[in-house]
Amino acid sequence: MRPLGSIGVAELREPGLPLTEDTTPSASEDAQAVREEPAEAVETPGPSWCWLCRSSPCGSRAQPEAKKKAPCIGLGLFYTLLSAFLFSVGSLFVKKVQDLHAVEVSAFRCVFQMLVVIPCLIYRKTGFIGPKDLRIFLTLRGLLGSTAMILLYYAFQATSLADATVISFSCPVFTSLFACIFLKEKYSLWDILFTAFAFTGVILIVRPPFLFGSNAAKVTGSYSDHLKGTFASLGHAVCAAFTLVILRKMGKSVDYFLTIWYYIVIGLVECIILLFILGEWRLPNCGIDRLFLLLIGLFGLGGQVFLTKALQIEKAGLVALMKTMDVVFAFIFQIIFLNDIPTWWTVGGALCVIASSVGAAIRKWCQGSK
Repeated sequence: MRPLGSIGVAELREPGLPLTEDTTPSASEDAQAVREEPAEAVETPGPSWCWLCRSSPCGSRAQPEAKKKAPCIGLGLFYTLLSAFLFSVGSLFVKKVQDLHAVEVSAFRCVFQMLVVIPCLIYRKTGFIGPKDLRIFLTLRGLLGSTAMILLYYAFQATSLADATVISFSCPVFTSLFACIFLKEKYSLWDILFTAFAFTGVILIVRPPFLFGSNAAKVTGSYSDHLKGTFASLGHAVCAAFTLVILRKMGKSVDYFLTIWYYIVIGLVECIILLFILGEWRLPNCGIDRLFLLLIGLFGLGGQVFLTKALQIEKAGLVALMKTMDVVFAFIFQIIFLNDIPTWWTVGGALCVIASSVGAAIRKWCQGSK
């Protein structure tokens, strides 16, 4: 095919697409050209004939694209449910691995996920560093995200699975607050109400003795460990909220796998430094513990992938509502696999925190649909 600049005007004419007045020949000129041209050279271009590339069907002209099939109804919610299930199973495995420190469990998760993410980055050709003006945000995302992971794993080991999961669900409340401070988003009276509900739920789960008395404060294991796990869960919620604000700040300027890459690399470095400081490094036991460590990394990555796919095809408000199934799975796994029946205080606190998250999600959904 010749370059576009060397093609005459007559060759650019397409059936059904009139030219401008400057290039349109008169009717008499058209008739004269037809009479002078041999009969066998006259062709009637079909609907798929292209004068530009002299081929049929056209290889250069954009044909009307077939309508893309709409995703199956409820597929995004199914992805969210599957993500919640995978995250909850990974949390159960963290709870089962009691011989290793939470920091070391986090380090093994980073290693296993790195083996999966590196081929994805190479295939997508996104690079390993990212845009120069966004590297500071990527570094902060990695540091805060990995810190949130370590704190959550420590909470799973220090307190009950249900309590740690419920308290970590106060993350949307902190996200709204930090978005108001750093992104200048509106913080209304509804957000204040949802914040109050979340903190009420946390208080019901913690059950401080000066409010509930010594009998109400009894928990499985020591109360000091329960308190440490509670604060670790709150720390996870705060760090995760900062991470979400940073991701919202970057928007779609950075590939999702690149943000995971920073999260994994910085998390691994952070875990190694903490393990040297704490002196908690040890080889995992042969057998089931090593299998659990592998599954923690795979289930965690799978949960992230399915949650991302859900957000791509479903409204964020509905995804946030379905995400509360994490709490339901946590209660079920705690009762079935850990033989630990949650108290009514925990159930009441869970209802308050879930009400806060659901209310915030519904409000965001209503605002986005206007």
